[in-house]
Amino acid sequence: MKSLPLAALLAASLMLAPAAQAKLSKAEAAMAKTVSAEQERSIALLEKLVNQNSGSLNLEGVEKVAVMMRAELEPLGFTVTWKPTPETKRAGHLIAVRKGKADTKRLLLIAHLDTVFEPDSPFQAFTRKGDKGEGPGAGDDKGGMVVVVAALRAMKAAGTLKDANIEIHMTGDEEDAGDPIEKARADLIEAGKRSDVALDFEGLVRDGGADMGSVARRSSESWTVTATGKSAHSSGIFSAAAGDGAIYELTRIIARFRTELPEPNLTFNVGLIAGGQQAELDVGGIRATASGKTNIIAPIAIARGDLRTLSADQAARVKAKMAAIVADHAPLTGATLSFDPGGYPPMAPTDGNRALLAKLNGVNRDLGLAEMAPLDPLKRGAGDISFVAADVDGLAGLGPYSTGDHAPGEAVDLPSIERQAIRAAILMSRLSAEKR
Repeated sequence: MKSLPLAALLAASLMLAPAAQAKLSKAEAAMAKTVSAEQERSIALLEKLVNQNSGSLNLEGVEKVAVMMRAELEPLGFTVTWKPTPETKRAGHLIAVRKGKADTKRLLLIAHLDTVFEPDSPFQAFTRKGDKGEGPGAGDDKGGMVVVVAALRAMKAAGTLKDANIEIHMTGDEEDAGDPIEKARADLIEAGKRSDVALDFEGLVRDGGADMGSVARRSSESWTVTATGKSAHSSGIFSAAAGDGAIYELTRIIARFRTELPEPNLTFNVGLIAGGQQAELDVGGIRATASGKTNIIAPIAIARGDLRTLSADQAARVKAKMAAIVADHAPLTGATLSFDPGGYPPMAPTDGNRALLAKLNGVNRDLGLAEMAPLDPLKRGAGDISFVAADVDGLAGLGPYSTGDHAPGEAVDLPSIERQAIRAAILMSRLSAEKR
């Protein structure tokens, strides 16, 4: 069964319960109508974006998507800048700024141009299947960019965009961040410091069929443990002369991580391990080679993994525990713990973020939609909004709902583009009218 446009549902509810809908202003009702009337335009834009490959390492493709977005934003009054980033070996970022009244809140909108699907992926084209739009990046995050455009167009048509202070950052390497990440995210971090609200247009999450509000995202960091031992004949293992060897030392460490580290909102994974007479990682830390014999005590063992935390305090506490475990060596062994530079910081669930969700739920009530409960942060990964979370209140998940992200068959729920754009247009209009 084809879904009715949200504006049509609103019109029907107005006839049934006008008092319940009286909270929508004339401009807000007009925005809902515009978004619904332009739904097919939005889907056509999505198809155009999806059919242009923009894998993170396809620098030319990422820039071509940026050109498409420039063509959408400049007619809305934005000054658009393309910021190439050759120093991080990535394409660059699209930055668009629109200045309004000086004393009203400054909004930072965050999305990304790139996808995980490189040109050699067999999954390349947009296909419409009823209420689903299947294609590489259809949900993550080309659907999010379409929601941004649809919402801003509705604001312009209703007259609420003219006084709004909005800065948009569409990064070109969210799926595979450039190195060093401090340079890759420098412009975004500075934008967060001069903004009052950050709104992230990655995908909406549903839990049990209900739309959820994202007030938190966990960090994403990678770690390496390198254990060493005394190389000797295996007949002497565990002796005072030979000790425990590197592999047993690494095993001790990982086992203690598993039993001693667990706490709420924390995960830590071991993704790669190697040990023997010789063991080493490649430059990227994603491949390992090892050699050895069963009758030789291994002198080296290496493990790579990730760590995800909900706050900077939690990260510091857990890292201290990890360091203490690593330092408690087995006989005649040693070990070191290191963390990769960069990584994604956490977006903690602050009171300010919860207050933003409350405002979004005010929009939901006025639209006759169900309120959105805070999403369990274990149910979504890291994202670009985390880089500004220390400086500005934020809300994530304002993009459309999608399934199968990051894999062939990724599909966006097309009616959710309309719903999310209406929510965003009204929320941004209300926030833009607030004093700083």
